[in-house]
Amino acid sequence: MAEASIIQAARGPGVRRWAQPTGYASLARTFHGQARMRRLLAVFVAAAGLSGILGAAAHAQAAQRHMIVAAERDAAEAGRAILRAGGSAVDAAIAAQLVLTLVEPQSSGIGGGAYIVVSDGERLAAYDGRETAPASAGPNMYLGADGRPRGFGEVRFGGISVGVPGTVAVMAMAHQAHGRLAWSRLFEPAIELAERGFSVPERLADGLEQARERFAAFPDMRENFYHPDGSPYRAGETMRNPAYAAALRRIAAAGPDAFYRGDIAGEIAAAVMSAPVNPVAFTRADLAGYEPKQYPALCGYYRAYRLCSAPPSTSGGVTVLQILGVLQRFPSELLAPGTASSVHLISEASRLAYADRDRWLGDPDFIEVPAAGLLDSGYLNLRAALIRTDRAMGMAEAGMPHGQRGLLDYAPMPQQPSFGTSHLAAVDGRGQVVSMTMTIQAAFGAAIIAGGFILNNELTDFSFQPTARGRPVANAAAAGKRPLSSMSPFIVFAPDGQFYAALGSPGGRQIIAYVAQGLSALIDGDLSMSRAAANPRHVNLNGPTVLEEGTPLEDIAPALTAMGHQIRLDGFDSGVNGIRRVAGGYEGGADPRRSGVALGD
Repeated sequence: MAEASIIQAARGPGVRRWAQPTGYASLARTFHGQARMRRLLAVFVAAAGLSGILGAAAHAQAAQRHMIVAAERDAAEAGRAILRAGGSAVDAAIAAQLVLTLVEPQSSGIGGGAYIVVSDGERLAAYDGRETAPASAGPNMYLGADGRPRGFGEVRFGGISVGVPGTVAVMAMAHQAHGRLAWSRLFEPAIELAERGFSVPERLADGLEQARERFAAFPDMRENFYHPDGSPYRAGETMRNPAYAAALRRIAAAGPDAFYRGDIAGEIAAAVMSAPVNPVAFTRADLAGYEPKQYPALCGYYRAYRLCSAPPSTSGGVTVLQILGVLQRFPSELLAPGTASSVHLISEASRLAYADRDRWLGDPDFIEVPAAGLLDSGYLNLRAALIRTDRAMGMAEAGMPHGQRGLLDYAPMPQQPSFGTSHLAAVDGRGQVVSMTMTIQAAFGAAIIAGGFILNNELTDFSFQPTARGRPVANAAAAGKRPLSSMSPFIVFAPDGQFYAALGSPGGRQIIAYVAQGLSALIDGDLSMSRAAANPRHVNLNGPTVLEEGTPLEDIAPALTAMGHQIRLDGFDSGVNGIRRVAGGYEGGADPRRSGVALGD
């Protein structure tokens, strides 16, 4: 197909651009202009198979001994330095996340939460560091005086959206179980960068430019990320963060207690309660009471591959396994990446899985989560039988998973915005593998700074409506509860039982779709990790089928429309990245839509 015919693909009847709620699109994208066009071109190059002509479409790297892939080069270099020093994959991931807090503060950081999946020889474990609601939170916290849900824009910034951060605690828990180097050693790269200064990445600069007016009411954000004249730091300028370096020194010396019980806890509580917008009660006791969780990894099979992720409180593992469990009933030939049959089947399986997600999933410490029933083979057979290969089903209804009948029935959670996040993966010289997804939710979190880092606005992942259709919503807010997440860190094992791949992505509710497509591309399409990361995206959250504009997927829009899909076109700010085992070592790939890199030796 000629280049022009791909870029200027025909749009059949019923195809239009995705009309999102006011302000939604601008929040969902943190890149624009020439940077965005370069990334769309990279996606086109990968999809068209022209990387040998026009250059690599996604950042790819080969390694023999160890490897890390992360969303920014400084973070990946910190992780590689730890691997070269004899550190474990978990050690490298911790060092990289501490640097990401500095260089990618719009997406993740120690003021947020994380899920970690680790394969360590015979051990396979999942760690839950999701934020929790403070004691002041309750099911009606996002209802206005009229009893109706407040708008996302009203509550995304300020104290009302801040959850108790879990990243430091969960990293310490994983380090205790899987680390090799001293805890304090892992902090050295981030401390050095924070004190010496780092070159501002393009994505951070773009985000600051877009948010300039929004942060007018937040003096700490202006002081930390903008020049005295009000202009944001530009890409390539040197930024320093001595307050963050000081906080890291305290945590490095005293461990997580410095964060949850020391002076940093006091700074966090004071910052939330004195926030210039939406201040709420948030106490040192909320922080001191935080506990990360360790669970057996949640695993299932796709074809002959074993796929393992984190169980709830994230919905990601369950929902991705549901999508793939349904797709397993169809031959791989129909799931060749980029084909109409693949987009159709993945969209239909996604409708069913998202419908179940929005009804049944939440914090297992507060509700009965029917994870086993949702992944039961018989139940997935029933769900797969609802799919026609020649016709779209329209909006799907949630099913009744095996074992759930007679228990508390939940109403579907009304859809609402969800953004943000970062992902990294690492493998060390002894074969330990980590897949870690972390977040502060929407870009720049709550726009509140304590200890030099940004606090999350993760509580906006709770349902703004505690009840619907006269029934409770599983993901309603409550004190001490963890809001439902979509984070989906995966480790995949080949039919021979050996490590095959580690994969994940940022992207809010769309993470699930991105990861499911990435796994299918690796297994059904036998793509390289870099090609799987760069592949054109399509998403169905149980509504319209959204195709990535400016990619070859536009060519199949007429065929999908004829099958009954309501087609929308939009840009996607996905960030799929990962590592795959190959003959002689590993290959890494990072999504060209962002600025991630894979580094190894």
